[in-house]
Amino acid sequence: MSFNILDAVKGYLTPQLLGQAASYLGESDSGISKAVSGLVPAALTGIINKAEAPGGASTIMDLAQKALGSGILGNLASGFTQGGGGIPDAGPSLLSGIFGDKVGHIANTIAGWAGIKGSSVASLLGSIAPLALGLLGKHASDSGLSASGLVSMLSSQKSNILSSLPGGLSLGSLFGGSEAPRGAAAPVHHDEPKKSGGWLMPLLLGVAAVALLLYLVKGCGGHKEESHEMAPVTTDTVATAPAATPAPVTAAKSTLKLKLADGTEVDVYEGGFESALVNCLNDATCVAGKDKWFDFDDVNFEVGSAKLTEASMRQIGNIATILKAYPKAKIKIGGYTDKTGDAAVNKKLSQERADAVLAAIKAKGTNEAQLAGAEGYGSEFAKVAATASDEERKVDRRMAVQLREK
Repeated sequence: MSFNILDAVKGYLTPQLLGQAASYLGESDSGISKAVSGLVPAALTGIINKAEAPGGASTIMDLAQKALGSGILGNLASGFTQGGGGIPDAGPSLLSGIFGDKVGHIANTIAGWAGIKGSSVASLLGSIAPLALGLLGKHASDSGLSASGLVSMLSSQKSNILSSLPGGLSLGSLFGGSEAPRGAAAPVHHDEPKKSGGWLMPLLLGVAAVALLLYLVKGCGGHKEESHEMAPVTTDTVATAPAATPAPVTAAKSTLKLKLADGTEVDVYEGGFESALVNCLNDATCVAGKDKWFDFDDVNFEVGSAKLTEASMRQIGNIATILKAYPKAKIKIGGYTDKTGDAAVNKKLSQERADAVLAAIKAKGTNEAQLAGAEGYGSEFAKVAATASDEERKVDRRMAVQLREK
């Protein structure tokens, strides 16, 4: 399957990882997810525009090799471990090399649209842009691409990347008008009172916060069973009034063929659960273990029960096919609920649902040696308050796969 940089970046940014980022940055999960939906295509557009500028091919190749050499891909894949590293020394220069003095403006524009702090967006950009460059460096190295070959590949994907910019987010003025019209932009959100050079403070705060976020964001996805509580954020001192933001803006789901190690192809949603799991299985630097979790994104149950919906069987079948293609892989199923209702009842229901998913996978003829059981955690790791809206609480109601071995 041909390399798609948009899918490659999204494959690293799993819901679990973004949830951890939200906790560290003091933002809602929905706000972080919405910001990331704009940041990924924005970062890639900035990289492509730089690559297509005079002399840009060699610049992007140098930046990609620098990012790869910094070890960022290994750090992202290593999970949330104490002493696991942090921001690569090259991080600030990578951002400057792509965006110049536009980092603060980009961060504030996306922050206003997503309803979160500009410094939080700058921190996320400080992870996403180096990650994208590192993935490009790895692809160029693995494929023997020259600088011009890398730029040609990027240019061929530019239209797809631009079309993935969410509606209502306009960044054309920041990228020389290269963006196709997407509707009116939301008002710019500032962390400080507007003044000349007002982009500088979010940028400085963002650079300080990048170290914290990259220390956190170092896995293909996951949470630790041993420790789920995160220290409070102290990076930002300026409070931002919570905005009444809608659910994250997402494009209609498109499907693609995902090729597995044995040549089998499965139909998956672009950037979905299966792609993230298979990316990890194919990546030697992505380490399996107790903190490597991937959320199902199309497995659901009838209300108040452990009966899987018919539509869920597509993804159940896909996980069975993936396990067959990767016979060394071993997984465990986890079930979670939100904080509403009785905790004991929630835990019982989550266990029944985890058991139901495991049984459905077994029924597909899966090698039982690859299945390490199922566990219901109830609301033990739920982050959203019981008084929040149903839309906000749905991130806590999920089923997940723990990649124990690969």
